Amino acid sequence: MGLGDQIYVYRELLNVQGTYQHHGIDCGDGTVMHYRKPSEVIEQTSLSTFARGNRVYVREYPEGFCFIPEIVLQRAKSRLGENKYNLVFNNCEHFATWAKTGISDSKQIRDFMPLISRFNLDKLNEPLMNAFKGTDRHNAETILEQAIADIRVVWDQIQPQYKEALQERDSWHQVALEALRKNREDLAKGAIKRKLSYQTKAEALEKQLAELAKMTENLVKNSQNLSEG
Repeated sequence: MGLGDQIYVYRELLNVQGTYQHHGIDCGDGTVMHYRKPSEVIEQTSLSTFARGNRVYVREYPEGFCFIPEIVLQRAKSRLGENKYNLVFNNCEHFATWAKTGISDSKQIRDFMPLISRFNLDKLNEPLMNAFKGTDRHNAETILEQAIADIRVVWDQIQPQYKEALQERDSWHQVALEALRKNREDLAKGAIKRKLSYQTKAEALEKQLAELAKMTENLVKNSQNLSEG
C-alpha cells in the first residue's frame, strides 16, 4: 500500500444488504482522498478516518492501464471538495477508479446481484421501515433514496433478461411451427421444449419485476408521507 494506490475497506450498509466496499486514493503520507461519509464530499482525511478500524485492501489492476502514482494523486486532488455523490453513477469507487485508470467505473455496482429478488419483498420492506425509526427526517429520506436507487440497479439487470426470454420463447415457437410444416416432429418437440423453458424463465422474471415495482411503490408512498410530515 503506497502513493497512488486505490485502496478500500468493507463497511456495513444499513444492516439490510450486508457490506459494501468504500474506496479511496492513498496519498502515501498517511492520508486518503475519498468520498467521505456522511458529508458526501471528496475530502483528504487520515487513513484511520477512512478505515474506521477495518482492514485496508489494495485494488489490483494486473492487466489494466493505470496512471503513474503522481498522476493518480494529481487527478484525485483536482476533485477535492466535490459534492456530487450519487450511489449508482458517482460513488466513492467511481471516483477512485477514475483517478487510477481514467475510467469512472464501479465494479460493485456492475456486479450487483439481484439480491432483492431472492427475498419476499414484503418482508424486506419491514427492515427498511425499521431503519427509519429513531432517525431524523433527512436521514430517513436518504435511506429511501438509496433503497430506490438500489432497486433501479436490480431492475436494469432483470428487465433485459426478461425481454430476451420473451424473444427466445417467440423464436422457438416459430422454429416449432416450421418443423411441423416440414413434418419434422422430432425437431418440433425439441423446439417446443426450448420454448417452454424460456416461457418459464420469462414468467419468473416477470414476477420479480412486479415485486420490485410493488416495493418501489411502497417506498415512494413512504417518501410522500415523510414530505407531508
